[in-house]
Amino acid sequence: MNGTRRADIERGMRVAIVQKQDQRTGRLTEGVVRDILTKSATHPHGIKVRLESGEVGRVKQVSG
Repeated sequence: MNGTRRADIERGMRVAIVQKQDQRTGRLTEGVVRDILTKSATHPHGIKVRLESGEVGRVKQVSG
């Protein structure tokens, strides 16, 4: 799963996101999903989520 389908992501899942300021470098931040922010079923750049740490970004990898 690469994070482009909202149905693949649930609260409490461990994911790796790319934050807005890290888009150029592609640096990933790992954490647990607190909120799913994207309303549409899919997004080509990844579903936007808020982690329990408060960080916001688009999902690039889903760990489960």
